Amino acid sequence: MSDTLDRPTDLDPAIDPTELASLLAQLQSAGLRVVGDIGARTGGAGPADAGMLWIEGAPVTVPTAADYVADSPYSLRPEDEGFGVYHGHTRVAGAELAPRPRYYDLETADGIPYWKIALMHLDSMASTVLQTCAYWGTSDQCTFCGIGLSLAGGRTIAKKTPAMLAEVSVAARDLDGAVDVTLTTGSTATPDRGALYVGRCAGAVKEASGLPVQVQFEPPSDLSVIDAVHDLGVDSVGIHVESFDPQVLARVAPGKARWGLEAYFAAWEHAVGVFGEGQVSTYVILGMGEDPEVTVAGCRRAVDLGVYPFIVPLRPVPGSLMADAHPPTPDYVESIYRQVVPAMTARGLSAAKVRAGCARCQACSGMAAVERAHGGFAGHTEGGIADGRRSLPLAY
Repeated sequence: MSDTLDRPTDLDPAIDPTELASLLAQLQSAGLRVVGDIGARTGGAGPADAGMLWIEGAPVTVPTAADYVADSPYSLRPEDEGFGVYHGHTRVAGAELAPRPRYYDLETADGIPYWKIALMHLDSMASTVLQTCAYWGTSDQCTFCGIGLSLAGGRTIAKKTPAMLAEVSVAARDLDGAVDVTLTTGSTATPDRGALYVGRCAGAVKEASGLPVQVQFEPPSDLSVIDAVHDLGVDSVGIHVESFDPQVLARVAPGKARWGLEAYFAAWEHAVGVFGEGQVSTYVILGMGEDPEVTVAGCRRAVDLGVYPFIVPLRPVPGSLMADAHPPTPDYVESIYRQVVPAMTARGLSAAKVRAGCARCQACSGMAAVERAHGGFAGHTEGGIADGRRSLPLAY
């Protein structure tokens, strides 16, 4: 076979939005083979194993390091200007890498590099404020999580302080154009599950930088903790159930399953009353053996409360307990999107209305593509650029 790459003889027009949506779904399942270092994130609480880039103007994170990526038909290759995504030897899209953040070259007065405190996820600054978890290393450990891996590898520090995060957030805003901040945490053994500490960190970030902030935590045993988090200046919250299938949740996240699904619904209902509809989200991970009907029903029930179910394909983290797993097929993931997003659109929930966090960013999911297809994304323009990002309607 020839090593000559099939390149267009003239400049390509913008890729068809439907084709681009399909391509992104394929990449998030198959992964993207790369030559050299593109600064992909490894370990951590998420998005782990993440190559961060723009493909034809659309923000996306894709697996790059897992073993199964070696079999992907897709590769990222340097070109005279920028990069191209290739299927075999055929160029299918143009791409741009997220530049190395300038604030990564800075450090605190006591010598801690800023990049060990918080990372840039495309246009969002993110940090796991407590890089330890009460479940880690026990029988309750979440099998999909890699929170302890980056700490063990020396790529972060165990505890970030409010002052550290405030300092870095100003640099991320001024030097790299960060538009929001996402703060998550490993769960603590305290009744608030770490929510108050991550909330204090968010308050310091908000005061220093003025950026909108999302915080993520488990349901606290006392729901008034959610009010206290709001009073600290937090804009939105993520309370992540991971799976609506109770049998799957018990298998992959036994510590979280012990709370029971109803504890999540109670926390969400309370949080929506405090933060408002669409400012409360939950991760829903697909590809762990869940019952699709149960999953869709759970998502729709959450939507009825005003909760944004952020649906993502499983991204197996190298080194985690699920390292040998594989992502779900694109067709399966899209089928869940298609059943949930219309209910969200009817309820008025949209990524474009989320102030901060994963549901605002959308790079780890294809939901925004379907939202735009349903006209649910503010500023939607068919086949064009909306809110600075390419419109991605999905074929039905």
